[in-house]
Amino acid sequence: MSLPTRVRVFELSPRDGLQNEPDMVPTTTKIELINRLSATGLVNIESGSFVSSKWVPQMADSAEVIAGINQRHGVSYSVLIPNMRGLERAINAGVKEIAIFVAASETFSQRNINCSIDESIDRFRPVAEVANHEGIRMRGYISCTLGCPFEGAIEPSAVAAVSISLSGLGCYEVSLCDTIGVGTPLKAAAMVHAVSAVIPVRQLAVHFHDTYGQALANVLACLELGVSVIDSSVAGLGGCPYAPGATGNVATEDVLYMLDGMGIKTGVDLAGITATGQFICEQLNRTSASKVARALGSICY
Repeated sequence: MSLPTRVRVFELSPRDGLQNEPDMVPTTTKIELINRLSATGLVNIESGSFVSSKWVPQMADSAEVIAGINQRHGVSYSVLIPNMRGLERAINAGVKEIAIFVAASETFSQRNINCSIDESIDRFRPVAEVANHEGIRMRGYISCTLGCPFEGAIEPSAVAAVSISLSGLGCYEVSLCDTIGVGTPLKAAAMVHAVSAVIPVRQLAVHFHDTYGQALANVLACLELGVSVIDSSVAGLGGCPYAPGATGNVATEDVLYMLDGMGIKTGVDLAGITATGQFICEQLNRTSASKVARALGSICY
């Protein structure tokens, strides 16, 4: 299959990028981050999550964040939810898009949400029914598609089976997540090939963490199979509190630079994204993981 002519970049930094930060990030900083991202041409920004503040305290202020941002027409500000209670909070906050999550690994599912994969799907059935009734779009994440910190390698057929379940719940898009960043290009391509045999490739997104420096190569391998949605995070921020060894997401700056160089349109301003990455790195007192940001001189301390 030929390369896509246009790719939609799905920005994760306000949620996946910040959720594992050890120090609490002020609500005003999160709002400013999202407002800056909104001005770059992004149309999808995951802006928080309505999970238990006991387990992910960094996201405890998500309702305040949603209420405080300047929501632009044409931009979707989604949130991650774990259950019906999370959906109720999202509805009360006026959210129009949610994301649900399951795993391709039975052990990770038990460690992360204390139930089997099948049980996790069943838990989301009433969520899907209410979301559909309320006109709320629903996206699905599958964790550990290329490897699990507890089980090791995951068979592509297992990922495909979970993908069918998420699509059956009504997810408009399924994001295939290499949660611990162990994937390599041929393995990533084999996994996407297996999933695209049961779910149209236009409904698939890829989500690579860059633990072993393979994320961009994996993205390219999946683009060649027709995938046209890429999850990423400015400055390569990210990590999962329930996945030992997981590091940051592929950097949005690096994804955009590669796509620009390939002549693939995104509608997203690289300079604006780079400046936004510099802003949040300064707030977090950390160095950007984006090689493009460093090459452009926007090194953050």
